[in-house]
Amino acid sequence: MGCQSLGFEVRRDVGYDDMRWITVGPAGQPDTAIVLHPVSVGYDVSDDEKQTLLELVAKGSYFGVNLAAEDLDATFAQLEAAGADIMQEPTDQDYGLRDAAVRDPAGNLLRIQQRTTHEQRES
Repeated sequence: MGCQSLGFEVRRDVGYDDMRWITVGPAGQPDTAIVLHPVSVGYDVSDDEKQTLLELVAKGSYFGVNLAAEDLDATFAQLEAAGADIMQEPTDQDYGLRDAAVRDPAGNLLRIQQRTTHEQRES
């Protein structure tokens, strides 16, 4: 799954020593940037902390990106066709949202929710 599947463009692809991270953002919105990187990137996290984070990521309990789509089902179908690692198909949640979840190649969990009628009117 490439970031283009979500309508993002790569802003930076940085390799430094043994680290690598990618900054992406929505096309036409240069002020919005999302940094994607494996949990093991960085020198300020101990090996034990990295292991704990890896376990949380594997469970799907640790994530940092929530996105919204005009048509969740169409977006999900596009991501699935692009080979995304599916974590949760579109689901109506008890708390009132309909959402889905995929994992990017670095293991980051991305949750995508259906935009509400109110949110659609404001955009």
